[in-house]
Amino acid sequence: MTNLAQAAASQNPIVPTWPELIIGTVAFLIVFGVLGKLLLPRAQVMLRERTEQIEGGLERAEETQAEAQRALEQYRQQLAEARHEAARLREEAREQGAQIIAEMREEAQAEARRLTEAANAQIEAERQQALASLRTEVGALATDLAGRIVGESLQDEARQSRVVDRFLDDLDQHGGIGARAAR
Repeated sequence: MTNLAQAAASQNPIVPTWPELIIGTVAFLIVFGVLGKLLLPRAQVMLRERTEQIEGGLERAEETQAEAQRALEQYRQQLAEARHEAARLREEAREQGAQIIAEMREEAQAEARRLTEAANAQIEAERQQALASLRTEVGALATDLAGRIVGESLQDEARQSRVVDRFLDDLDQHGGIGARAAR
């Protein structure tokens, strides 16, 4: 044993002996082979599945992003259409408002014309009535005055009518009753 102890002491502890090196290499190859046959395919399958999941996730994310972009474009288009429709409705309402105002203005003007015409007709009727009444009174006064001036009674209707008409014609020629009433 002394030889072995001396041989072991003389060797470098870092450098293995040949039998250890061969046994270690064979054990390494066995472990590497077992790992290569059993563990490596499983690891490759797992890596492949993980890669497919990542790629699938990226594809789904791209599809989702594309879908979101389409939805955004559709939303923008609908918003633009809604704005256009709102502008059209505002313009239509403005036109209808202007039309209603024009119709109301026309109705008001027609009503004003009607009221003015009715008032003018009533004024004219009252004027004619006043003229007739005035003519009657002036005729009666003129007949009475003429009868006093002439000294005879002018109770005869034909004579009375001629005198009244002549008197009123004279008044109309000299400015008339209306001109004197205006003074």
